Parts: sequence; structure tokens; C-alpha cells
Amino acid sequence: MKVLIINSGSSSIKFQIIEMPAKETICKGLVERNGQQSSSVHYSSKTGTIDNTSYFEDHSAGLEAVISLLTDKEKGVISDLKEIQVVGHRVVHGGDAFDAPTRITNDVLRAIKRLSSLAPLHNPANAIGIETAQELFPKAIQVAVFDTAFHQSLSRKAYTYAIPKDLTEEHNIRVYGFHGTSHKYVSERAIEYLNLEQSKIISVHLGNGCSMTALKNGKSIEHSLGFGPSNGLIMGTRSGDVDQSVLFFLMDTFGQTSQELNELLQKKSGLLGLTGYSDLRDIQKEAGNGNEDCILALEMTAHRVKKYIGAYKAVLNGLDAIIFTAGIGENSPLLREMICSDLEGLGIVMDNEKNNKTNSSMEVQEFQDGTSAVRLLVIPTNEELEIAKQAFTLV
Repeated sequence: MKVLIINSGSSSIKFQIIEMPAKETICKGLVERNGQQSSSVHYSSKTGTIDNTSYFEDHSAGLEAVISLLTDKEKGVISDLKEIQVVGHRVVHGGDAFDAPTRITNDVLRAIKRLSSLAPLHNPANAIGIETAQELFPKAIQVAVFDTAFHQSLSRKAYTYAIPKDLTEEHNIRVYGFHGTSHKYVSERAIEYLNLEQSKIISVHLGNGCSMTALKNGKSIEHSLGFGPSNGLIMGTRSGDVDQSVLFFLMDTFGQTSQELNELLQKKSGLLGLTGYSDLRDIQKEAGNGNEDCILALEMTAHRVKKYIGAYKAVLNGLDAIIFTAGIGENSPLLREMICSDLEGLGIVMDNEKNNKTNSSMEVQEFQDGTSAVRLLVIPTNEELEIAKQAFTLV
């Protein structure tokens, strides 16, 4: 069975065709910097690779480019769209309505759209991916796999906000958590690699969106994102943690509406607000050239991750390993070094040489020093494979 996976992120579209149940990747690719003048598409299969720099106005345009690649006469992997039997979609926010993979109906799609206010950078893009796939693959089964589902294991003391009880219970206001498919995939690989029957692990997902999860025996027990995917770590355009008093100040002083504040915190803050750049590659380059704003942004990003590492080790009452994953976590030795340095008091000692040699191959790689009590791992995430597994199991 050929399963097409569409993973529409806030600024990217990852895609793969995976043969199930063999778990064989037939092709894969990435549309990145979507909506920017520097957007591009990368595609690879057994028949070759295609790299194009082009402007994709939105996710719909990016997905049309993906379909053209899949059916390319020379390097495509399907001759007829009917060959795709299942389309699996990553959906960021499932609220309290979805705690498992779900076959997409009109009602499910409407629910995903209703939740867009809680994930404005993601659920609208996810919905576009679903609607486009429904048009192009009308005979295929469409399945939604929700980021929030993995964090249903959070305890009440971890997911409850300290606001009036009637609000949390009547309106389902709670920590939902995100990047669940990624944290699930890399933590399972780590447990298998480390051969641990019982485990205490911190998973650090660093990309355009960022989050951390504390995992005990493979279950999420604490997570940095909450009701929506905007708090916690500093992200590409999202602020992460911010004192709510700042929001009241902006409302009272400048008369900003809730919609304007949401736009500010979701799309104009984070690394973009600090530096003018939302892509860490640009920030690292500028920092190397002495740009003080970019240097500070890197220092702030690392500092925030360090704080969460300390907190999560306390919650876990110990720590076996830290996983770094996603685009930045896998590909930025500099940021990993900034995060893992000066943590000897927590039993974390990094080997700089090993760290600098680590790359985004599909192997699990270690970069701790021989004296470290905590294993430091780089594990490339494969959300697409995880989505394929869950979609195939459902259908």
C-alpha cells in the first residue's frame, strides 16, 4: 500500500511516499521557506533528485509543486494519482476532540478549522493540505494524525492551569502539547538504541517551531508547549514564554486588540522579532559576522533550553539521555554546544569534537564525553514515517 504523507508546517511542507507495511520510503522531499522570496523545493527518489528555487506564495502552491514532482516523467515515482491509496496528514491541534489517528470526514475537517485560533500558523496550513489532497486523490483514504494526541498521558497536575476551575473544566482549557509525532518517534528510537527497560529522557525538538518533552518510560509527563503552540522555547516567529503583564501593558498603552497581540506573538516575535531573521541559518551566519542582535538571539535560545533541561531533570528525578532533533537540533552543532556547555553540575558533559562531527544522517549519534552521566543523542526525526505507521494501522 502506497501512503502519501503530507506534513504542512508553519513555513514548510515535508512529504514522503512510504510503502506499507514494509516502511520503505519511495520518495521524499521538502518545500521550505514557504511564502518567502527564497522558497525552494527539494525532492529525491531512487530515480534521481530535483532541486528548484522558486517562489511559492502559500501552502496550496507548494503542494501543487509536490504533485508535479511525484508525477514527473523522468524522476517521478507514480504514473497515476490513483496509485496513492492513503494520504496521512499531520495536524497540529486536535483539542479535546481527537486523541487518536482519525479518518477525515467533512465534520473532522470543520473541527480542524475551528481549532485554527489555537494554532494559527499550523491548522490552516494543515486544512489546506487536506483539501488539496481530497481534490487530487478523491479515491484515497484521508487520515489525520494529531500532534496533541501523544501528550494525553500528561497528569492532571501537569496539564491544568491555575485559573478558575469553572473555566478550565467548562471550556477545556489545558495543556495539550505539540510535536507529538516527533517526540514519540525519536524517544522510541532512543529507548531501543539505549536498550532501556525503564527510561528518563528529555526530547528537544528544535526547528522553526520548538518544544521539549520530559518522558518517563516513553510516556510524556511534561511538555513546554501548552493550550496553543506558542509558549515555552524561543521559536522562528513565536515568542515562547512571556510575562502576561507585558500583554496587559501593550493593551493598555497602545490599545492593541487580542487579534493584534496574537499576530505579534505568533508571527512577528521570536527570532524574527529579535533579529529580523526567522531562519537560524541566517542568524548563525550574521552572528559569525559580529551581528550583536543575532549573537544575543542565539544566547537567549540556548539559555531558555538550559532552563527547561534543569526543570525537567527535576520532574523526572534523574536523567538517562537528552535527544536533539528536527532541523536545528540535528544540524546546528553551534546551538547544541551553547546548550550543553556548563551543565557539568547536572551530570551533562559534552565532547566538542564528537558534536562537530554529528550530522543529520538517519543514524542515532552520541556526542557526550566519557565522563558524562547523561547520554547526548542526535536522532533525526521522521514524523512522516510515524504518521504512515499510525495511518496504516487505522485503515
